[in-house]
Amino acid sequence: MESRNPVFGRSEQFARGGYATFDTRTPTADDLQGMYESPSARSRNTDRMTIDDVVVRTASLFAVLLVAAAGVFALIEPSDPILLPVTFGGAIVGFVLSLVISFSKKIRPALMFVYAAAEGLFVGGISLVFNSFQDGIVMQAVLGTLGAFVSMLALYKFNVVRATPKFTRVLMIAGVGYMAFAVINLLVSVITGNNAYDSPLGWLIAGFGVALASFFLILDFDFVEQGIRNGLPQEFAWTAAFGLLVTLVWLYVEILRLLAILRGDD
Repeated sequence: MESRNPVFGRSEQFARGGYATFDTRTPTADDLQGMYESPSARSRNTDRMTIDDVVVRTASLFAVLLVAAAGVFALIEPSDPILLPVTFGGAIVGFVLSLVISFSKKIRPALMFVYAAAEGLFVGGISLVFNSFQDGIVMQAVLGTLGAFVSMLALYKFNVVRATPKFTRVLMIAGVGYMAFAVINLLVSVITGNNAYDSPLGWLIAGFGVALASFFLILDFDFVEQGIRNGLPQEFAWTAAFGLLVTLVWLYVEILRLLAILRGDD
């Protein structure tokens, strides 16, 4: 089944097993003995993606993001004039790079690291602002993101939620609609000062964003599982890691916003 996550959209060949080829020659006794005595195949032997590849690459991208975010927290004060350009600059660069990476015909790990650094500046900046109004909210958002990740992984692992065609189609429609709403709301808030999240239903909108981002993790897990099953090349572990990073940053921002609303600050 083909993943509909935009990050993984160009990787549809994994769903058709296009990389898995088999030798149809009847093995001899010497062939079987050699296979029995050979060590277990790993990604470096098969050049195919494994779960270890995905974990290592995801951790490396997150390390870059966390270093950048921690740098903003440690070196910039909430009242510092440089905070705004750093935060929005990181957001803009990250958004542009996400489009370039998603629609590029080549897998570009270097750009993914730059994206992680840019998103680190953005995440660090907004976290610093929110924390200046509500001390401790950042740690709550981090724990909430971790909890959502573990919960969705458990739901996926135990087949409670699967990336069926209908589920994927509904999720993608909801995702596009929510992104369109976010852009329109941002423009309206800049022009008129009215923000939908400030309304009495703001908590409900933010809660929908948290749920939507959480369910997008299912598409990420599905890509990893099917990619390994169908023998995707090892380089696609970078694509899986990038997709997880994008979704988790989105989820963290949505949880941060929801907590701020529930705690009484905009």
